[in-house]
Amino acid sequence: MAVTIKVNEETFTPRQQAVLTAALDLLVENGDGLTMTAVARRASCSKETLYKWFGDRDGLLTATVQWQAAKVRMPQVDRTGLNAKTLRASIEQFARDLLTVITGEVSITLNRTAVTHAAQEKDRLGNIVLENGPLAIRRRLKPILEAGRDARLLRFTSSEDAYRTFFGLVVRDVQIRLLLGDKALTQANVEANIEADVKSATDQFFVLYGTKAHNA
Repeated sequence: MAVTIKVNEETFTPRQQAVLTAALDLLVENGDGLTMTAVARRASCSKETLYKWFGDRDGLLTATVQWQAAKVRMPQVDRTGLNAKTLRASIEQFARDLLTVITGEVSITLNRTAVTHAAQEKDRLGNIVLENGPLAIRRRLKPILEAGRDARLLRFTSSEDAYRTFFGLVVRDVQIRLLLGDKALTQANVEANIEADVKSATDQFFVLYGTKAHNA
């Protein structure tokens, strides 16, 4: 059977997706200055519609983070037919999505704003970003890693530890350098090297956790 997780953030209607994209654009342009009025104006919809869909500004921020995180797609694998090739392809796809999303301008802006809020002891945005961004993304890959272990293609005791290692191999110091505005690293550089970085990270992950069945 296929390994699936129901993620409500991926069930937004096309019109809601357009609104959330407008909200993301405004966050990039204005940082913390996101308002329901500004989003309604940019998305050409009424504030009443926004309140109906999202409840309030925190609800809109939560949906916006969920929509951004949903770009890291949940791999779909069939436990009954899982083999080394399909497992590797699924993990590589996840790594590619993860690196593309978290090093993009939108995610960098969201994280910078959340960090600023935390420093000011306004932790609501930080909690929204943490729960609906990194933690939600983590929940998508761990069942795939566990399926690989069940198929004796991966070997580990804790899927949490395995995920943390995977994340470190994929992201390395790239995200923090972008967050801190390292002039020696641009998003264009990151994008140009994504395929090589994804392959390298996946190779290293399977060296650490792959079984003989996978490496045969």
